[in-house]
Amino acid sequence: MRILRHYTEVPAEARGAVVALGNFDGVHRGHHAVLAAAAADARRLGRPLAVLTFEPHPRQFFAPEAPPFRLTSLRSKAHRLEHLGVDFLFALHFDRDFSHKTAQTFVLEVLVQGLHASHLVVGYDFVFGHQRGGGVNVLRYMGDMEGFGVTVVEPVGSGGEIYSSTRIRQHLKEARPQDAADLLGHWWEIDGRVQQGDQRGRTIGFPTANLALTDLLVPAHGVYAVRAGVETADGKLAWYDGVANLGRRPTFAKQDVLFEVHLFDFAGDLYGAHLRVQLIDFIRPERKFAGLEELKAQIAADAAAARAMLADRQNRDSERFAAVLPVVPTRRVGS
Repeated sequence: MRILRHYTEVPAEARGAVVALGNFDGVHRGHHAVLAAAAADARRLGRPLAVLTFEPHPRQFFAPEAPPFRLTSLRSKAHRLEHLGVDFLFALHFDRDFSHKTAQTFVLEVLVQGLHASHLVVGYDFVFGHQRGGGVNVLRYMGDMEGFGVTVVEPVGSGGEIYSSTRIRQHLKEARPQDAADLLGHWWEIDGRVQQGDQRGRTIGFPTANLALTDLLVPAHGVYAVRAGVETADGKLAWYDGVANLGRRPTFAKQDVLFEVHLFDFAGDLYGAHLRVQLIDFIRPERKFAGLEELKAQIAADAAAARAMLADRQNRDSERFAAVLPVVPTRRVGS
């Protein structure tokens, strides 16, 4: 998959694509339905499959002081979309000038003159343009005028609950990573580069890789059973089970929020490495301990609990995510 940051001077092979529009935060099962519809249209029309999204998320731009809410970084979103068979990801820079484009200008400048989109696919509640002035009816009307098709995907869900990023955020904030995973169609991840910590974990026998959450949602503080993908020299991922603490580390009177990951059966230096860490299960809330010995004993117990929780993870994965398959169009770019 190619990532393009501009809608001007689009390479020839990306023009005329079937384009799914939206923020796709989390790339959850509702987004999968939109992408499946887009893939079907791409097969029918013999066109590449593209996604158009915005960076930063418009909500971040309009409310920069609000608490972090994003479920996926651009890097993580790109991994998910590539897995689902997307050929091109247009991640357009969202700023004040872009926010002032009217719905009509966005369609004409970006979608028609820039991308030469052959067909658009959106969710039922998609809105766009200055002050959210456009919706699916505007897209359909302009499609008739400009010669592109429009597919609108109705809401999808399970058990009477519509798949939504809002509900996923609630599950994570209330320490229910497995419920969040059911709506996502995959384990929720924290990704980032390992940063230098105070190296206290090494002194108590549990070295950790420390990640900052930056602009990602902060889930419930506490201890989690995790699975971490370590990027290797050849760009691939080696996966390890582990245990992680997310929080302020009250035993040491810290105030900043940090994600500390201890990998089982791993030997090596992780400083500067890029990690993808999946939250598999919640073990306990964060709490303050009387001293290092009490903390060491609890970490050992947490590690044992995490190993037990992760022992049958592969079987649980195959059952939980059985319906989530790559959405690969028949025509691939370059074929």
